[in-house]
Amino acid sequence: MKAVIQVVGQASLFIDKNLISEIGKGLVVYFCVESGDLEEKLLYFAKKIANMRIFPDENDKINFSVKDVGGEVLLVSQFTLAGNCEHGNRPSFFTAEEPVRAKNLYQEFGKMLQNEYGIQVKYGVFGADMTIQQTNRGPFTICLEK
Repeated sequence: MKAVIQVVGQASLFIDKNLISEIGKGLVVYFCVESGDLEEKLLYFAKKIANMRIFPDENDKINFSVKDVGGEVLLVSQFTLAGNCEHGNRPSFFTAEEPVRAKNLYQEFGKMLQNEYGIQVKYGVFGADMTIQQTNRGPFTICLEK
């Protein structure tokens, strides 16, 4: 499992110029399930992302989590995070989980963030060609892998 986590002031997700999801202050989480990933990893990712102290406090120190600031999460499926570029110039995606299982774990992950940690979660559309506009803050980007 892999995630790229970006702190944003706002983000909007479109398909064919139609607005699908948008958030204000919070996180855009690009999320990838790899072949053989166990559901237990979802617990780790949800707890880590919900509690990760990556927002500034009143003294501009990085002390607050997305929960602390009342932020939202835009959760985007991103199988290309499984891309392997070691050989040749075209990435291979052989470590990406098959779509049905990956979609189920993606949806379960979003529900976990919302139900277990009280974070408002908005979604992309699994497997779709999406356009994402976001205003990065910091910029602050974390790569999480387990």
